[in-house]
Amino acid sequence: MNARELLAVRVAKALADPTRFRLLRAIAAREEISCADLTEQFPLAQATVSHHLRVLAEAGLVSARKSGQFHYYRALPAALAAHGALLVAAFAPPLPPARRPRGRPPRSSVKHPTP
Repeated sequence: MNARELLAVRVAKALADPTRFRLLRAIAAREEISCADLTEQFPLAQATVSHHLRVLAEAGLVSARKSGQFHYYRALPAALAAHGALLVAAFAPPLPPARRPRGRPPRSSVKHPTP
């Protein structure tokens, strides 16, 4: 696997967990949100929320900013768009090779006067 494929797998694994998927949706719904606010929204221990946020950050889907003792998270829409494009490219059928007719050379687009 090349580096792009490995990244696609990492992102897919991060989003495959329903809790992480819901956390990312909650983060994307706001400009920025703290881990403490997410812990209030989800019936999970703070350590569990932090673990899921770390996985999302390692996959490049969110960015983290520390301010004092709090961590604030932002979704990275460009990363999600890039991941979507990568998935489309990875699973798109290959383009057929260009075909040229046999026997005759291609016709010229220049018209020659007839005598």
